[in-house]
Amino acid sequence: MFIAFAVAYLVLPRLIEFLKLSGMVGIDVQKIEKPKIAEMGGPAVVVGFLIGIFAFIGARVFLYDLKADIVMVKILISISTILIVVLIGMFDDLGRLIKKKMKKDVFGNIKRIGLKQWQKPLFTLPAAIPLMAILAGNTVLYLPVLGPVDLGILYPLLIVPIAIVGASNATNMLAGLNGLEAGLGAVTLGSIGIFALIIGEIPAASIALIFAAGLFAFFLYNKYPAKIMPGDSLTYAIGAVIATAAIIGNMERFVAFLFLPWFIEFALKARSRFKAQSFGILQKDGSLKSKYDKIYSLTHVFMNGRNTERGIVYRLVGLQIILCMLGFALFFMKLL
Repeated sequence: MFIAFAVAYLVLPRLIEFLKLSGMVGIDVQKIEKPKIAEMGGPAVVVGFLIGIFAFIGARVFLYDLKADIVMVKILISISTILIVVLIGMFDDLGRLIKKKMKKDVFGNIKRIGLKQWQKPLFTLPAAIPLMAILAGNTVLYLPVLGPVDLGILYPLLIVPIAIVGASNATNMLAGLNGLEAGLGAVTLGSIGIFALIIGEIPAASIALIFAAGLFAFFLYNKYPAKIMPGDSLTYAIGAVIATAAIIGNMERFVAFLFLPWFIEFALKARSRFKAQSFGILQKDGSLKSKYDKIYSLTHVFMNGRNTERGIVYRLVGLQIILCMLGFALFFMKLL
């Protein structure tokens, strides 16, 4: 974890400089001065994650002589899935950033050119193949009312791809405010990693905790006022890591509970046919007000003209911390 944090933290200033020199910047629309901020922070977190996870693998092999065991297989397969998702996210980032032409949708939002909405789940689908190939996960799911249900072959062929595609795209929806994606992701993955350690799922714990450490380093640069934006390369990756850890660690119920904010966000965004954005209108006193009459995002709940961008983010992250604590309480009470 320390290695992942340190590497990501040291790489980020150099990545920011590189992105600015390359013109890979986006406009921070919720600031009065509309500054141009380096965008596509995913590579720094991924580099930290990879070096951290490779150090973990090296320690198992050379210090404990634990070679080609099931732990190693699960970790390497998980890396494959995560990297495929990151690659798709980077492709989307590059497509949007290179295109200078701007368009407006029916809501009047300015949007950059990149992957179309229907293309995103389609392109992230292949990321599930590595996990499907090793039949990762437990085919028995505990469903409300029905209880334990053995899905058999349907689990790798149906549940795994739905989880990877759904989670990676959902974490890309609740986004747009400084520190929001990284803050929510770090809290959620940290909790998932601790839970995995408690139940003895080492592969899932290592994946979640090491990525959370790199993500926390990114948060320090991404929190208000941001020096770098995550881009789809990171928002997709957060969801992919969450889903992957849930699958290889057989933690579907616990993770699904922690994923509740993104389920709600999906439902809210569906009301606008996925056209609405999480952004708000900046007021003279620095607060944000929603530009919609209806609530189309969890961020809009707090956009009443009294809360600043920083305040909204910390409220949402705080609520996620409470949700995670509740998840642990329900687990120890054997209700989850």
